[in-house]
Amino acid sequence: MNAVQTYRYLASSALGQGSLALQTSGGPTPNPRFFSGFLTTAQAAAVGLLAVAEVARTRYHRPVSPASLDPVVTGSRDRLRFESFSGCCGVYARLDALPAGLDGDVVEHGTTNVDVNTPLRAALARVGGLDPLHLSVGPDDLTVSTMDGEVVEKKVPLPVRWLRGFAEVQVLAARFEPRAELPAAEATAFLRRLPRGNDRSVLWVVPAGRSLRLTSRPVAGAVCLAGAGRLAALHPMLRFAKTLRVYGPTVAAGSAAVPSVWELDTGALRLSLTLSPEPYRGFSGEGAALTALAGDDVVDDADLISALLSWDPTIDTDRLAAQAGIDVVRVRGALAQLGTAGRVGYDVAEAAYFHRVMPYDAGRAERDNPRLVGARALLDAGAVQLDGTSATVRSDDQVYRVRRLPDGGFTCTCPWWAKHRGQRGPCRHALATRMLLTERVEERV
Repeated sequence: MNAVQTYRYLASSALGQGSLALQTSGGPTPNPRFFSGFLTTAQAAAVGLLAVAEVARTRYHRPVSPASLDPVVTGSRDRLRFESFSGCCGVYARLDALPAGLDGDVVEHGTTNVDVNTPLRAALARVGGLDPLHLSVGPDDLTVSTMDGEVVEKKVPLPVRWLRGFAEVQVLAARFEPRAELPAAEATAFLRRLPRGNDRSVLWVVPAGRSLRLTSRPVAGAVCLAGAGRLAALHPMLRFAKTLRVYGPTVAAGSAAVPSVWELDTGALRLSLTLSPEPYRGFSGEGAALTALAGDDVVDDADLISALLSWDPTIDTDRLAAQAGIDVVRVRGALAQLGTAGRVGYDVAEAAYFHRVMPYDAGRAERDNPRLVGARALLDAGAVQLDGTSATVRSDDQVYRVRRLPDGGFTCTCPWWAKHRGQRGPCRHALATRMLLTERVEERV
């Protein structure tokens, strides 16, 4: 999609006299300052910010000229989170500055896009081990002097693909579990053994003593490593890390490629990279959020949950369910809906959702999901005929057969399912069948 959301800055970001000024474009008030203070581990923080910015300007699949996309920063009670997607949308990066990493006050809660321009990247690269680094998010200056002179207001477009990536990643990551933890020395040795550059192989790793062992096939307890070269952004952070943690979904022998999270923890900072199942696949097309978005009550639930969300560092789904008077499954569906507006993320280290605010409306979920739009159109046209838990679907002058599987999933005779075998979410025919079956069950209740 070519639609973009435009952010407007008062000035460009700059680093001078030990003070990092990150210009903002939105939040609870126009151009707010929601954090002012020092980062306690200045050099590590500078390296982590550069890693997130580097991912934002990199296209790992078919590398061409650098992308020009800027990270998103969220302030929430006791921490800051910096997030970005790669230009190909196949890598999601996040730097969490934890309470131990901040010496200051989060005076406002909010989310904004951060302008990390070339002069700022150069300045961050020069931060030494003894240099102080003061972070001020959202100063009200009309101009800021960089090390090269004065800079002025500019616009930065953010593609809708990022928004869809945010929605997909939080649904996928919510299914992950910790799979391995390596001390710093072993983590460094393992990562440095991996292929570099534009590697497109899909490997698997399994715990082996204090390290990890590579294998070409999945086994129980393994973690998928698709395109090992995409972990390059972690390398500069290795000298500050205490541990490497790896997260992934449950797999078994014969499993298809799946996403994974690779996280370096310094104690004050956490830098994580989430990799898509294959190097050429972007998160924006995974379809993981479609099932959660298909319920009839999901929009109303999202409005209710949105009103209840606080700016706690993590979201307690059980508490939200009790406050809203709905079950946890519906809460997760509502969070998936809010995720399509960029309002919700998922932190695998905390095993919890977190809240962010972006200038998008939750109602655009269907506009940004063609399969969901197509499924609702099939239902409106009466094109789905149920036969028990299966269905016949008439679509585009073709007739497809949808069958329900014992695990609750669906198969379909359409070309989409034949190509992806359910690995990229349901096709519109299966989605429409699920929606109609759910509607009939609710009618009987």
